[in-house]
Amino acid sequence: MKILLLVVALIFPMIGFAADPGIPAVSVTTTPEGGTNYSVTIQILALMTMLTFLPAMLMMMTSFTRIIIVFAILRQALGLQQTPSNQVIVGLSLFLTFFIMSPVLEEVNQRAVQPYLNEELDTMSAVKAAGEPFHQFMLHQTRENDLNLFLRISKSPPVETPADIPFTVLVPAFVTSELKTAFQIGFMLFIPFLVIDLVVASVLMAMGMMMLSPVIISLPFKIMLFVLVDGWAMIVGTLAASFGI
Repeated sequence: MKILLLVVALIFPMIGFAADPGIPAVSVTTTPEGGTNYSVTIQILALMTMLTFLPAMLMMMTSFTRIIIVFAILRQALGLQQTPSNQVIVGLSLFLTFFIMSPVLEEVNQRAVQPYLNEELDTMSAVKAAGEPFHQFMLHQTRENDLNLFLRISKSPPVETPADIPFTVLVPAFVTSELKTAFQIGFMLFIPFLVIDLVVASVLMAMGMMMLSPVIISLPFKIMLFVLVDGWAMIVGTLAASFGI
């Protein structure tokens, strides 16, 4: 009996809520300017859907990829397998990404977010305005050879201006350029530490200590060299300068 009363108590409010017209679940209206406005329900659904793509957008459309690859190569060059930890590297990469992308995010806020909140732009116009700063950023960091490669692969029609390049072509070209740049920076980082490993290995072989791992001896020297030249500040400054900051 108690269970039946509980079910009835739960169902009646739902019936009353369904009978109340309230806010329409789905509605599309046309603005006087010719744009389209969607109901709050559709906007929330679109926002929740976009949140699932947020990690991919963070990695593929910002400076995050270049930064985290350089940090991972640096840790490998130092010979440190778990120091700094993955959490520290990812956290540092995220905050450095926000620092580098702050001009782009500020432009998105001024051109898309604030006008949309002030009801000066409809939904689709705001999305298009928000994509323009990211398009300019990625285009500035992408090599022309990579753009031509993906334009040729996709068999896209010729574009008159760089602003006409679609995101479906620009994003993979941008990621390819970021990977190449990150590995170039990583190669330059590896050279001084590789020299230390070679010197230590040669000294150990000359002393007849062939059973002793050179990594154990060279690791303190590599850490000392990295600290003396203020390596972290140098790496962070180089990464920021590589984006024109």
